[in-house]
Amino acid sequence: MSAFQGIWVPVVTPFHDGAIDFIGLRRLVSHLLEKHVAGIMVCTTTGEAAALSRQEQLAVLDAVLQLVPAHRVVMGLAGYNQIELLQFQAQILKRPVAGLLVPAPSYIRPSQAGLEAFFRTVADASSVPIILYDIPYRTGATFEQATLLNIVAHQRIVAIKDCGGNLGNTLALLASGEVDVLCGEDIQLLNALCLGASGAIAASAHVHTEQFVALWQQVRDNQLAEARATFFQLLPLINTMFMEPNPAPVKAALAMEGLINCELRAPMQPASDAVKARLHTVLNPST
Repeated sequence: MSAFQGIWVPVVTPFHDGAIDFIGLRRLVSHLLEKHVAGIMVCTTTGEAAALSRQEQLAVLDAVLQLVPAHRVVMGLAGYNQIELLQFQAQILKRPVAGLLVPAPSYIRPSQAGLEAFFRTVADASSVPIILYDIPYRTGATFEQATLLNIVAHQRIVAIKDCGGNLGNTLALLASGEVDVLCGEDIQLLNALCLGASGAIAASAHVHTEQFVALWQQVRDNQLAEARATFFQLLPLINTMFMEPNPAPVKAALAMEGLINCELRAPMQPASDAVKARLHTVLNPST
């Protein structure tokens, strides 16, 4: 069993006038810690890592590590230039982190053998655990079940963020006992936990964080009726968070709560007025 249990939040990267808003970042991370999340994922999809330079990514990581114990911090490691990726990995590993969240290289679309070789190379070069990030609709790389099972047999690959949309693969990973499965599709959270997922990496959990944590605890404690009720309370929020590309709705919701502003980096666009209106209703159901 790995350390990757419970609700992890892939924290957004706040911006102000085009630059990273480190004050907002610290305020947001402190808020999430107060809600008892298991940990913080830095420079993920939700964190707009693709819009950050490598130096900016390290600066965000360093800022988070000032607030969060290292065993509760995971860093995203993504790219399609393997030589450069390994160099960046070495820079990250000079810092104390609990693990690395690693997707398949995007755009390249390697073969199944190429995927195995890529993850073996990254894992061999790592001094910390690896979480495989399976998200084919962003990377263009789809794992066959046998490939996934071969990859997770590596001793350093201890968990998977499951956004693959393939129930057969999810069940095979759960049955294998080789890795912890972390739900990466928020709308699948309840059924994934009930099937045996160890937790989730949930963008929606930036908001109503305590309810996401409660949901995980309820399933853990076999309080399934309570878990079902909690999930259906969260469902309108989850649906709204993904009406437009992530993390625009998340940032809009956090701005409504006064934690950060809703600025994104181009080509990402802020949430539309329609989504903001829906969020206002979801966040303030009594008004």
